[in-house]
Amino acid sequence: MRRLIIVGYMGSGKTTLGKWLAKKLKLEFIDLDWYIEARYHKTISELFAQRGEEGFRQIEKNMLHEVAEFENVIISAGGGTPCFFDNMQYMNRQAETIYLQATTETLLTHLNMGKSTRPLVAGKTEEELKEFIETSLAKRAAFYEQAHIIFEPGPLTNDELVETATNALIQKIRQNN
Repeated sequence: MRRLIIVGYMGSGKTTLGKWLAKKLKLEFIDLDWYIEARYHKTISELFAQRGEEGFRQIEKNMLHEVAEFENVIISAGGGTPCFFDNMQYMNRQAETIYLQATTETLLTHLNMGKSTRPLVAGKTEEELKEFIETSLAKRAAFYEQAHIIFEPGPLTNDELVETATNALIQKIRQNN
């Protein structure tokens, strides 16, 4: 039985690397945000708007507890998931956790590529986005750093870079076991 949970800031590559990792390790991949959206038939933005952050975080916790019982799975947690309730401690008990510790530069590159699909960063200038990332990361790092494995993925802007990062992460996971 294998269970891995990937945590990290939005744009760190949790979904991208998670999918590649799942394929190589022959495990199922679940993105927690997608799972929530499928269960509630609403986008994360809609749930936030309707229930507020507190309401959304309760849903997120409940869904995390559901998927963290699945076997032979790689789960990509939402960027904020580890920072609420006892979620990070729970994930550490349930699975091998991996923090994708992307640099501010990598996060800027990735978030600029998908800016329009992320309500928290849409419409921000380059400088505003950089400041937003640095401030948010400073608040969240203590949670993320509790993960069993800390891995710097580097930029994941093409398949070759994703392949290289996936192979390096597999090596790191094997060294950790």
